[in-house]
Amino acid sequence: MTWFKKEKESLKKVKIPEGSWVKCDGCKEIIYRREMERNLKVCPKCNYHFRIDARERIRLLFDQGSFIEYDEAITSGDPLDFRDSVPYADRLKTNAAKTGMLEAAVSGTATVEGTSVSAVIMDFSFMGGSMGSAVGEKIMRAAERALEQKIALITVSSSGGARMQEGLFSLMQMARVSAAIGRLKQEAIPYISILADPTFGGVTASFAMLGDVIIAEPRSLIGFAGPRVIEQTIKQQLPDNFQRAEFLLEHGLIDMVVHRKEIKPVIKKILLHLAPAHEVR
Repeated sequence: MTWFKKEKESLKKVKIPEGSWVKCDGCKEIIYRREMERNLKVCPKCNYHFRIDARERIRLLFDQGSFIEYDEAITSGDPLDFRDSVPYADRLKTNAAKTGMLEAAVSGTATVEGTSVSAVIMDFSFMGGSMGSAVGEKIMRAAERALEQKIALITVSSSGGARMQEGLFSLMQMARVSAAIGRLKQEAIPYISILADPTFGGVTASFAMLGDVIIAEPRSLIGFAGPRVIEQTIKQQLPDNFQRAEFLLEHGLIDMVVHRKEIKPVIKKILLHLAPAHEVR
């Protein structure tokens, strides 16, 4: 057997596990999955931030073991008996089985380097992180806990907007959560809003843009309607990087763009600056 044939046979025996490589949506390079995960799901070549789920976000933001979940059993009803290609009730069950969550947001209390906070983390993998009545209720209750305990509220948004399957019941959540955050402002309770990719629709038009400090992850898409819809409406070509976090920062719509690795210490510094009158616990 020639050297070439031996080499060919040895290559055949090497099996690469399925799913070991992932294509980056930013630079289009092929990345070793474990390397990407060790880097907090950030591309080591171009700094593209992959989406992460709510549980991963909790581990990233809060002190280990400090997160206590509240309102886990709150779920959306089906007030309109809505049906498209799949009945809404069945769609909720399918997403619950897929994600291990009952809704598109997780809420609770936690600590950030020892400072207590109330938090709501949205998860895009559950029906695009859409805000229905249950998500709105969780956000409102989290704001009320922050008000009662005199601790800051932190939300992480990753959503396509209001959930169309609940119609007006979903749109009403925009007013409810905005009013709840308004009560925090009246009592000088800090509210930090973190925007992840993507944040759109009724979420952007309500609580996501009401933070005392609004932070976004690099290159996150943030807006109300998609760029294609806007171009068709105004009959003009949009600027490069329109609706990206850096574009919004340049035009004064958000306050900071922060790398995933740096988010926790940045939040701690913000809490110390925003809450001098409250005891840091």
